[in-house]
Amino acid sequence: MTHHLMGRPLPRGYGSLASGPVLAGAAAALLGLAAVGAPVLVLWVLTAAPQDSAADAARLVGALWLLGHGGPLTRGGGIPLALTPLLLTLLAVLLLRRTAARVAARAGTPARSVPAALCAGYLAVALPVALACAGAGALRARPLPDLLAVLAVAYPSALLGARSAPAWWSALRTRAGSWIAPRSRAWPPRWLPAGLAPSALSASLDPLDPLDPLDPLDRPGRSAPPGAAAAAICRAAAAALLTLLAGGALLLGAVLALRTGSTAPTLRALVGGSVPGALGLLLCCLLLVPNAVLWSAGYALGPGFLLGAGAVVTPGRLTAGPSLDFPLLALAPTTASGWQRLVLAVPLLAGLAAAGLLARFAAAPADERPGAGAVGTAPAGAGEPRADRPRLRTVGTALAAGASALLVGAAVAVGARLAGGAVGAGRMAELGPSALCGPVAAAWVAAVAVPGAPALRWWLLRRTRASRGDTGAAAGSGLDGAGG
Repeated sequence: MTHHLMGRPLPRGYGSLASGPVLAGAAAALLGLAAVGAPVLVLWVLTAAPQDSAADAARLVGALWLLGHGGPLTRGGGIPLALTPLLLTLLAVLLLRRTAARVAARAGTPARSVPAALCAGYLAVALPVALACAGAGALRARPLPDLLAVLAVAYPSALLGARSAPAWWSALRTRAGSWIAPRSRAWPPRWLPAGLAPSALSASLDPLDPLDPLDPLDRPGRSAPPGAAAAAICRAAAAALLTLLAGGALLLGAVLALRTGSTAPTLRALVGGSVPGALGLLLCCLLLVPNAVLWSAGYALGPGFLLGAGAVVTPGRLTAGPSLDFPLLALAPTTASGWQRLVLAVPLLAGLAAAGLLARFAAAPADERPGAGAVGTAPAGAGEPRADRPRLRTVGTALAAGASALLVGAAVAVGARLAGGAVGAGRMAELGPSALCGPVAAAWVAAVAVPGAPALRWWLLRRTRASRGDTGAAAGSGLDGAGG
């Protein structure tokens, strides 16, 4: 019906793989702007001063949208503002990921051109927004840094949604997994006599025990595929990160419940009795809740967070000065106590979570055998390959724990960098989690998981050995009873 009304047919390229991602990217950007603009415009209608115009409100919406991508802004007199409201960042990531997934599904395969085209459409909206916010307004954009920040958020989100990893990622993942779980060396070595082979020793010591009591589970030839080891490392790192975030969220909730009264003076000083002002302040606090969770996680790790240059808040130690009048900042501890060091249990639990997942993976039966055919068959002199051999050796498990600790440290360092920033010049140019949070998080996870994962692996294998021995003894007693 449309082409009859227009008098001409629609272009065939509309909605195709060539044009669809670009339009979808622009639509995602506009949807994000609408989500930011709706509450801001409502508050502007309720509290607008006579000299404020609709263009000023629109520029404020665009500036906040750019700030949500990590783009730096300036306010009155060139004062920097670089504290990213991470709730807006999460909104942008979810929109881009969902859009990329839909476009890739419509294309039939996750084409490699989808993320780049999606980002092109997204930047086509971000460019005029940055240019419009650069000249005037309460918050002014810096076009080039802001566009780079938008690209830094948009492209990884589109890659994640389209599930189209770069070619170098697969090669790096395989190489890293091969370092953790090498499988090229043959076992047993040629110089070992046949009578001393682990399978022969195991049969002579305990014919019912399918596992070698001399721990042939550490054989290089009995390990997991490189891709599986790399995936297990990523899952362990994700478990540790989620534990840290959960601990930070619980700590923030406890502080909100115990120190609600400390925010009352700040609220009265900022909004007085204005209902629209209170709503605007509540909106600002909600946008910064993910930041507060990361600040709490940094506090639980030990390095704490900064409330300005030279003002550090850590468990059991406080070096603070005058801070901004803001409700979330008013929740910061004002006194130091030894009880505050109990929060160090959070990174300890994070290390235990990573160790538990890696130990379960390492002790699980391997899925494949290099140089062997079906399960239960093996080349001559190679011992008896069994499907119940573990995936990783003890050394490989420790290396995997160390790799997961490095991933956790890198992720925490990035999160700490994103959660902080400047809200002014001079002293207020340093706010947020300490720069030491990343290295300290890696050290916590490594200190717990590197010795803990091999120990848990040994315990799981011992329990498996005991259960198999009990099963074999029960089967043997059943046969003896039947024979009698």
